[in-house]
Amino acid sequence: MNHIAEQWEGVEKFQARPDDVLIATYPKAGTTWMQEIVDSIMNNGELEKNKRAPTHVRFPFLEICSPPPIPSGVAILNNTPSPRLVKTHLPFELVPESFWEHKCKTIYVARNAKDNAVSYYFFDLMNKCQPDPGTWDQYVERFLKGESM
Repeated sequence: MNHIAEQWEGVEKFQARPDDVLIATYPKAGTTWMQEIVDSIMNNGELEKNKRAPTHVRFPFLEICSPPPIPSGVAILNNTPSPRLVKTHLPFELVPESFWEHKCKTIYVARNAKDNAVSYYFFDLMNKCQPDPGTWDQYVERFLKGESM
C-alpha cells in the first residue's frame, strides 16, 4: 500500500505557519546533518538542547504516512507548537503552497549527485524495508534513469 498517496490530500492542504522552518532535501543529501545545524542555531548553540528528543521528533517529516495507529507527519505537525521545524523530501512543485504563501524560511540542501548516489546505495543495502539495490552498476543505471527511490 502506498500510504503517502492515500493521505496526499492532507499533505497538499497542510497549513504552514509564518514562523515554520522547512528543510527540503533529496533523500540522503545531508538532511539529518542540516537538521542538527538548524536546531543548534534555534537553540543559540546550546547543544544539550539538541539532545531533548530524537531528530525525527524535533523535525517531523511532513509527508510521512504509516498505517494507523501511527500518526502521519501532518497530524504530528498540526499538534506541534510554533516555531515548527519541518522536514520534507518533496520536490519544489509538491511542497504545500501554504509554505510559499506565508513566506516560511526554507533551507534547501543539494548534494553532488555522485555522492548522493553512493550514500543512497549503501543506505539501501542496509535498509531491509527497501528492495535489494542489486549491484552498484545496476543501481547507478536505475539512479541515472530516475528509476530508484
